[in-house]
Amino acid sequence: MKTLQQQLAQYASYHRDRRNVATHFVGIPLIVLALCALLSRPVLVLGGFGLSPALLVAVAACVFYALLDVPLGLAMGLLFALALRAGAWAAALPTPAWLGLGIGALVVGWVFQFVGHAWEGRKPAFVDDLAGLLVGPLFVVAEALFLLGLRKPLRNAVDTEAERLREAFNAGFAASTRAPGRCGTPRGGSARP
Repeated sequence: MKTLQQQLAQYASYHRDRRNVATHFVGIPLIVLALCALLSRPVLVLGGFGLSPALLVAVAACVFYALLDVPLGLAMGLLFALALRAGAWAAALPTPAWLGLGIGALVVGWVFQFVGHAWEGRKPAFVDDLAGLLVGPLFVVAEALFLLGLRKPLRNAVDTEAERLREAFNAGFAASTRAPGRCGTPRGGSARP
């Protein structure tokens, strides 16, 4: 399994443009909330405890996060608990309202994601590695911590590795565009501070 630094650097290499990162601060929470809402039905009650697909997915995700980094795993657990609570509230609504809210938030969240990646000039990370779907929420929390001045050694290591990965991508892309019958230029957006 990749380390926390490797996971975040791989994901960050697709997110070097500040505008793209900013869209993820809106899009990813909307997607997480939407999935928590949509997966909060049905609920199977076992021994007085309700189990939903949303709870099972959230627990699995938080175990993954905790294996990468215990403090971030705990933070993600708290955030997922709030998202699960919101999802349960939405799931208690009448079916049309539940679906409208869940699907609407999912669509709006993905619109934010794709606008950000249009600015970035690079496809979303999950297109090349499905783990990006799981790392995305962790990336947003890590970026928030970095903006608050926390976890500076991690930020420096992630940024250094992400830049190296991005340069390797751009070099490979540039080489492929020189091949016969190919054209294009890599777009990388503006570097992050």
